[in-house]
Amino acid sequence: MVTPKSCGMCHAQQAEEFQASHHAQAGQILGSLDNVPGEDIEGPAAATRGCQKCHGSVVKVLGKGKLDPATWPNEGIGRLNPDGSKGSCSVCHSRHTFSLAIARQPESCGYCHLGPDHPQAEICDESKHGVTYRALVSQMNLNSPTWVLGKDYNVAPTCDTCHICATSKMPPTHDVGARISWNLRPEVAIKQKDWEKRREDMRSVCANCHVTDWIDNFYVQFDGVVALGNERFFKPAKDVIAKLQQAGKITNTPFDAPIKWTYYELWHHQGRRARMGASMNGPDYVQWHGFYEIAKIFYSEFLQVPENHLLRLMDRKVS
Repeated sequence: MVTPKSCGMCHAQQAEEFQASHHAQAGQILGSLDNVPGEDIEGPAAATRGCQKCHGSVVKVLGKGKLDPATWPNEGIGRLNPDGSKGSCSVCHSRHTFSLAIARQPESCGYCHLGPDHPQAEICDESKHGVTYRALVSQMNLNSPTWVLGKDYNVAPTCDTCHICATSKMPPTHDVGARISWNLRPEVAIKQKDWEKRREDMRSVCANCHVTDWIDNFYVQFDGVVALGNERFFKPAKDVIAKLQQAGKITNTPFDAPIKWTYYELWHHQGRRARMGASMNGPDYVQWHGFYEIAKIFYSEFLQVPENHLLRLMDRKVS
């Protein structure tokens, strides 16, 4: 079984950066709310062949070195390996070939980053970045031993360009979240620790193709989308759920009432789509797959379920 510790024997820096990344923590889903639908509600087999194929499993070793078929094969990005390491390098680089070209293409990231709750692959396809990449892929120099933006290629970006690869001013990194200033995953989006440094690093990548005003204004618009979602929809919705629990109208048990399913999809599906669409220049995911559906669900479903008669008692005003 090849693990990041194995790869780190030759690629020490890359392995160390990866172990410090958010990707390496993806196996934490096994104890989180996100794991409840697959493991508890749908059934363990769905989680084994679904959730854990992206997030990773706890690989268990049976007698005589046999690997438990409930946990292996698995190449989830946060796989918990018997040697104590986390993750799988082959999920991006592919076994046997360990191809740089495969790891550099957005299709590789689309193995996990697609679907209703994190549609980065679809957003990339919609964006001008994705359209340009597909049209000019033959000029991307994907098999180059080095892949420095502005030196080895310059016609279009991929996921790797923004999150991993080197520029003339920055080295590459295997910590894919190192340049991300917002955490868009939770109910209410929050700034990352050291977000100013992270944003400056991403701005440095953008500056290889875009002028300063374009970058500045992009971040004004992007931050505006995040603030809109937080203040108009997600903070009020989270407050409603908390007050319903405090009043004894609903329990603390996940997914045991209709409003909890509605609330979960509101932030976990529609909310993430809108934020991620804004972060990656996918307007349809900001609007029709994003805020239109957020508003529709928030006003016509979330605030209308029976439990929410408590809202009248609280005299809660939602803008």
